[in-house]
Amino acid sequence: MSALFILLERKGMILMSSGLHEECGVFGIYTGSTSDVAAQTYFALYALQHRGQESCGIVVNDKGLFSYHKDTGLVPEVFTESNLKKLGQGNIAVGHVRYSTTGNNNRSNAQPLVVRHIKGPMAIAHNGNLVNARELREKYELKGAIFHNTNDTEVISYAITEQRLAHPSIEEAVEQAMYKLKGAYSLVIMSPKKLIAARDPNGFRPLCMGKTESGAIVFASETCALDSIGANFIRDILPGELIVVDNNGIRSIKTHCNKAPFSMCVFEYVYFARPDSVIEGASVHKARLNAGRILWEEHPVEADVVVGVPDSGLDAALGFSRASGIPYGVGFIKNRYVGRTFIQPTQSQRSNSVRIKLNVINEVVKGKRVVLIDDSIVRGTTCARIVSLIREAGAKEVHMRISSPPFTNPCYFGTDIDSKENLIACQMNISEICKHIGADSLGYLSIEGVKAIASDAKCKFCTGCFDGKYPIDVPKEMPKDKFESKINE
Repeated sequence: MSALFILLERKGMILMSSGLHEECGVFGIYTGSTSDVAAQTYFALYALQHRGQESCGIVVNDKGLFSYHKDTGLVPEVFTESNLKKLGQGNIAVGHVRYSTTGNNNRSNAQPLVVRHIKGPMAIAHNGNLVNARELREKYELKGAIFHNTNDTEVISYAITEQRLAHPSIEEAVEQAMYKLKGAYSLVIMSPKKLIAARDPNGFRPLCMGKTESGAIVFASETCALDSIGANFIRDILPGELIVVDNNGIRSIKTHCNKAPFSMCVFEYVYFARPDSVIEGASVHKARLNAGRILWEEHPVEADVVVGVPDSGLDAALGFSRASGIPYGVGFIKNRYVGRTFIQPTQSQRSNSVRIKLNVINEVVKGKRVVLIDDSIVRGTTCARIVSLIREAGAKEVHMRISSPPFTNPCYFGTDIDSKENLIACQMNISEICKHIGADSLGYLSIEGVKAIASDAKCKFCTGCFDGKYPIDVPKEMPKDKFESKINE
């Protein structure tokens, strides 16, 4: 890594690639007695790092006293041994890893958000995106509220604290606030004595519950976080459900359950979640194998080797290979020290960055007809460069197969797709995209196909970014920087 890279990284000039960006990840733990909950939260966040690489944070509750640390950067960068030690021990903790679907990438937007209130402090971590956040924020500002951040989570905190004044318990306040929140939210909320998990009535984003051998109750975005601390999976949180954990045990509040269609974001299975996670009873790994199998059924091709683009294209490539009988090959080596981020201030650097992140194993593709599997095409820039790398390595033919349908609409529920102007499928047809990326053929998974990849999941799916059919009403536009526009004086 060059000195320039290190300097720019420290100055916060790392930008995400031209592909899709990660979600956020949330975690909460409640123990019966004081213990090192900070360390357990740290390990869980490490397991959820794939869901957000911009910032992270941990809040520890020691008998009502909140200690926290959060900052921009990856989990091992933000949490040194010294920082973890300063958090001390406690009996409750919440943690968060963030990618900003709303709000800029800066320290003030890092979560969990800690709120000081006359009824007691509260810490909240959120995965998702509200469709009525701007409306709610304007309402609270007109009442005198002052916002310090530019993300949806602070809006949620105001909705809860507003209800806190009228209701005796924090869980009642959350229950009432949920009537006002529209959109996607999986929450973990900590009060001085309680840990609460809540999920929106559509269940857009995953949230599950587990239990450690010592009896601690934990909540996490994915089961891989439970595995990282040796916790056993209990069940997924129901859409619309609140679960409260305190010294009286575990209580479920289902006031908001069965009020809306269960609409899990299907892209959790295609891209966001880790392959070793199980969401709503369906293995993510198996879902991606199925995606590859269905791709073969929908878009067969004669070829010599199937190659997946790391990481989320690998399982689909294996599924395509098994279904077609075409040998599977490891065609790329990924630079694990770069991850999903790289400096990209100019278009030329965005193109060159692919070489740093991925290198082709020439022997696998040279002189062969290659089927190249990836999870999506957003703008087409990265895909075109990857096809070019394969050709430069000597491939005779490159047949591109995508394990999701074309993106033709914005996502309003937490995926960073906020403008049709940036979506290549809105500007070109499939034949034109194929020519643009330099492939010999191009095939996308159909909408019916993507709905079938997790056939054993206990839910139906939101496919609004593919077909424009959203399970709830959405605004006409909702830019990522919706709270950052300048006010006319």
